[in-house]
Amino acid sequence: MAWALLTIAGILEIAFAFGMKSSDGFTRLIPSLFTVATGLSSVVLLSLALRTLPMGTGYAVWTGIGAAGTAILGMAVLGDSAAPSRILCILLILAGVLGLKLVGGN
Repeated sequence: MAWALLTIAGILEIAFAFGMKSSDGFTRLIPSLFTVATGLSSVVLLSLALRTLPMGTGYAVWTGIGAAGTAILGMAVLGDSAAPSRILCILLILAGVLGLKLVGGN
């Protein structure tokens, strides 16, 4: 259950990042409210997952999902650079997340 909560928290972290981009520095109301809601929800779910997962593992996986997911969606949706070196770095992040899942316990 903790890993499912952590995964959802990571996905909400991606939504949070996109909300920040859309809020234009918190000058647009609806995207700003979306940003606050997804950010708070993400942190709450992370804290629930950390009840059973090791802190370092949970936090690293949460940030890894957020970072890699945001970068991938940025490339797919916003036209961010998809240079091979960026893709390699994203793959390394995902490998680290998977490795922590496999050896992190619980």
